[in-house]
Amino acid sequence: MAGEVNQRKSNTGRTILIILGLLALIAFVVGYQKYQDIFGPAVPNTIGTQTFFEIPTNSTFEEVVASLASQQIIKDTKSFSWVAEYMKYPRPSMRAGRFKIEPGWSNRKLIQHLRAGKQEPSKLVFNHAWKVENVAGKVAAFIEPDSAAIAALLQDEAYIKELGYTKDNLMTLFIPNTYEVFWNTTPKQFVERMVKEKEIFWSKNNRRQKAEKLGLTPEETYTLASIVERETLQNDEKRRVAGVYYNRLNTEGWKLEADPTVKFATGDFGLRRILNKHLAIDSPYNTYKYPGLPPGPISMASISSIDAVLNVEDHKYMFFCARGDGSGFHNFAKTLAQHNANAAKYRRNMRKSGAWN
Repeated sequence: MAGEVNQRKSNTGRTILIILGLLALIAFVVGYQKYQDIFGPAVPNTIGTQTFFEIPTNSTFEEVVASLASQQIIKDTKSFSWVAEYMKYPRPSMRAGRFKIEPGWSNRKLIQHLRAGKQEPSKLVFNHAWKVENVAGKVAAFIEPDSAAIAALLQDEAYIKELGYTKDNLMTLFIPNTYEVFWNTTPKQFVERMVKEKEIFWSKNNRRQKAEKLGLTPEETYTLASIVERETLQNDEKRRVAGVYYNRLNTEGWKLEADPTVKFATGDFGLRRILNKHLAIDSPYNTYKYPGLPPGPISMASISSIDAVLNVEDHKYMFFCARGDGSGFHNFAKTLAQHNANAAKYRRNMRKSGAWN
């Protein structure tokens, strides 16, 4: 009898040990799994080193998780959500921005990165635009707001006036360059940044003082530079082209007579030849019809064109004409007779090349 009792006790003891062992094993497995959920690799190595994740403004946590999954940035939404809850990442409106994601990150590292708002700046590139609306389209490719929202602000006359501009000269605010901006920059923040960048630009290299010496404001300098920009692609002759227009501006009885301003007045920016019918267009931008500078730039002006105006070449040329030989350069003349001869050469070259039938 005593032996049976001892046997039962022994069996019970073994059962308890087995149960305890199983519980310990389960606890270890669960603990290991939770450890892996938190610290193990969660971002696949297949995403590459140049992966960016964008969280739109006012996104919900559920939308962020769904987007991470759809872009295959996380392997498992359940483990990510569990760790996110544990780290108190979810909030009514998630922190917006553009974030660089590294392969092999754990859920913990990924959540820390997103929660801290460590954004990867976008490189906003300006190089060419005819109108302010085109600027809006270019900017929208680098920041969250769409072109319509940006354009609406840039066409808000009350706001433009508050900045000290008119709708005609607002383009002078934009200095073509590469700028680092955060993806969730608002339209107003973008404009404020451009105001600061313009001030920095004009404070360098005595630009403001040079403009004053020429009798021009920064806005007038930019306007003249926009004409130079559209006259020649050759940086080597921009100062000379600027000199021709500067001479005309400062000679009584002369108009600028700049073909690019007429093209702007037509609204047909693909126009290849300026004809007499175009010269008759009644527009303040038609410098064949109205003296002085037009009311504002006819396009974005490059830094090289702005500096060409500020460092205008001192000469007596009053005319210039494209060579028509494919070089992109121009012939310059002091007299109308010389100019007419250059124009004749241009026409011959154009016909010879087949550009004109």
